[in-house]
Amino acid sequence: MFIPEHYQNQNTKEIHSFLKENSFGILINTFNGKPWGTHIPLELSKNGHNKDVLVGHIAKANLQSKNLTNGDEVLCIFNGPHSYISSSWYKAEEVPTWNYIAVHVYGTVKIQTSEELLKSLHELVDKYEQQSEQPISLNDMSKKTMRQVSGIIGFEIEITDIQAVNKLSQGREHDHPKIISELEKQGASEKAIAEEMKKRSPEQTSDQANI
Repeated sequence: MFIPEHYQNQNTKEIHSFLKENSFGILINTFNGKPWGTHIPLELSKNGHNKDVLVGHIAKANLQSKNLTNGDEVLCIFNGPHSYISSSWYKAEEVPTWNYIAVHVYGTVKIQTSEELLKSLHELVDKYEQQSEQPISLNDMSKKTMRQVSGIIGFEIEITDIQAVNKLSQGREHDHPKIISELEKQGASEKAIAEEMKKRSPEQTSDQANI
């Protein structure tokens, strides 16, 4: 994706944290020469060679699965918070813009064996059931229910390239207090952008350095 240099995020630790916290992404490949996308959880993990991978699965009935084969290159898109930025919040006249955080991950596909798929499904369910008051486990599912697993295809995507953008009003630090103040009056996504801006503000960095 197009990323102006001052918006690029090359902090691997920060990017990995983002992927873990925003793991519901879009898997993109091609089918019959047409781009095809599916919204699915894609979990950051390590493969047997200690390389970074994304782990996921899709329905065999999904036409996208027909072109999901070993060695194919795919694109996975992950979106974080975003917000419209009104130029009325600036000290000088300028056009409005949009602040956002996003990550594009490129990689090559490896289709999982049935054993690998089942293991990854257990890990996925166990991870997200932690917040449930009465967590369930695939171990408690009947054989009839678990037969549904035969209708999906599991895969790992070995990561070959990551492109990450943090567009957070860089270059307008003098306007940050007003922008943050206005964002904090709005919804969850706007408040999240405000928090990200505060993390990177000169005042916050200075305070942390003095701790």
